[in-house]
Amino acid sequence: MPQETARRSEDTGRGDTDGGDDSGAMTAGMQAEQGPVAGVFDLLHPPSGELIDDCVHCGFCLPTCPTYLLEGIETNSPRGRIYLMKAGKAGEVEMDEEFVGNFDACLGCMACVTACPSGVKYDQLIEAVRPQIERNWERTRADKLFRTMIFSLFPYPSRLRAAAFFGTLYQRLGLHRLLDATGLLERLPARLRAMEALLPDLSMRSVVARQPAFTPAVGPSRRRVGILSGCVQRVFFGDVNAAATRVLAAEGCDVVAPRSQQCCGALSSHAGREPEAIARARNLIDAFESVEVDTVVVTVAGCGSSMKEYGVLLRDDPDYADRAADFSAKVRDISELLDELGSVAPRHPVPGRVAYHDACHLGHAQGITAQPRAVLATIPELRVLDIPEAEICCGSAGIYNLVQPEPAERLGRRKVEHIEETRPDAVVTSNAGCLLQIRRYLDAGVPLFHPVQLLDASIRGTDLSLISADQNPSSTT
Repeated sequence: MPQETARRSEDTGRGDTDGGDDSGAMTAGMQAEQGPVAGVFDLLHPPSGELIDDCVHCGFCLPTCPTYLLEGIETNSPRGRIYLMKAGKAGEVEMDEEFVGNFDACLGCMACVTACPSGVKYDQLIEAVRPQIERNWERTRADKLFRTMIFSLFPYPSRLRAAAFFGTLYQRLGLHRLLDATGLLERLPARLRAMEALLPDLSMRSVVARQPAFTPAVGPSRRRVGILSGCVQRVFFGDVNAAATRVLAAEGCDVVAPRSQQCCGALSSHAGREPEAIARARNLIDAFESVEVDTVVVTVAGCGSSMKEYGVLLRDDPDYADRAADFSAKVRDISELLDELGSVAPRHPVPGRVAYHDACHLGHAQGITAQPRAVLATIPELRVLDIPEAEICCGSAGIYNLVQPEPAERLGRRKVEHIEETRPDAVVTSNAGCLLQIRRYLDAGVPLFHPVQLLDASIRGTDLSLISADQNPSSTT
């Protein structure tokens, strides 16, 4: 058992142009001052013993846990990981490669939270363990470099836009086919192959598109809302942001997209990179406070889940704790808000059968399942199909499909097999990562959409076959 805290990984706690690095210094300073504690966890918010003891090891979580379904290994199940947390606090195990690997294997999908009859807050437990690992475990050089690459690119819209530009050239020049034909693609490391495969088909127009800072309501204003542009969302799924803005305006909302907003920190938070997440949360709070909105609307399930937990993330910050709680109280998934407001804009028919995939961070983490279906039900002639094994994650899970490509691929293929059982005309889901993950394995003839894109098509009277080419996030037009 380690007698002192291992050196923090070099890639943790760095600030950025919009976030600064004071939160990293704060967390690191607290850690250095407090030193090690009995067991493998330090004193900075270790997993709660009371929450650990809530688990009675009944096993209701097992059928819903993706990693347990794949491997059938107890330590790769929620109750197995909770047992490891308890053993870690008691000093009965070391924070070694096996210990860390069991937690790295968790997708954080929170299906176990939905399934648990005892109300075990596994979400709070895993979110407490991950920062502990990032502070107290030294990752291999290769793992550290790969994670540094991810977090030096994806949370930065300007960098991601430049990468998307070269990615578009890569696609247009047929380099994928060339690498595949020569066998070079298969020789790449699995993580790089996954990154290459997840690159969406983009048009140059979508790469350079910008969201308007203000869009007035159509007719009387019912609410003033701010909309999260996101990082991956604004570059890869700008059409979703545009559709969301049009729908909100059509439903009587003044829509504000602050120019100063950057990444919300969800990717960092889910990966245990707490100092980065804290800095990004502060910046986003500042950005939306400056425009004074009633509601903050999110079109990405993973982002919304994290933003609703800012009050917890910033609980130790005397300058932001109350502001963070107030901010989180304003956050709504777009389906939540639209269902709450009720429709005023006329709908045109959008004939078709669409399979709705419940994004884990919408259905399990936020408990939002009825609202997206209710919103889609306002579209005439649209039939919404439920997918078999709907509670199981598609394998996206933040950066999971990049850092754990093999199990992510198995889960992605499993999800698509169930989707194809419904024989849909299109697939609909509310998370950018899910759209990318499912697109990788789905038949190319089946388009994917965010729900708000179908609603936008209905309000504008656009035929589904047309938006398959014009608005689908994986369109090559």
